[in-house]
Amino acid sequence: MASVIVGLNRYFALIERRVPTKVGTFIRWLREPSKFWIRVIVAGILILGGVFSFLPLFGLWMLPLGLLLIAQDMPVLQKPLLAMLRWIELKWKWLRRRFRARSS
Repeated sequence: MASVIVGLNRYFALIERRVPTKVGTFIRWLREPSKFWIRVIVAGILILGGVFSFLPLFGLWMLPLGLLLIAQDMPVLQKPLLAMLRWIELKWKWLRRRFRARSS
C-alpha cells in the first residue's frame, strides 16, 4: 500500500513541476487532508472537463489530474490508477523514441 502512495505522489510531483508555480501551489494546498470536500468538487470538475476534452475549452490533461485527486481519498482507485498512469507513461516514452528515430 505504501508503494502505491509513493507512486501516486510521484505523479503529483511530475504534474506540479510542469504547471505554473501558482497552479502547483494550489494542487499542494488541495491535497491537504482538511480540504476533502473542495478536492472532491475540483476533481469532479476536472474529470468532467477531461471527458469533454473534444471541446476547445477543455483538455485531456484534466482527466488524470482529476482521477489523481479523487484517488487520494478512495484507496480502491489507487492501484488501478497507478497501473494506468505507468502504462501511459511507458507508451508515451515508446512513442517519443519511435518518433525521434523516424525523424532522424
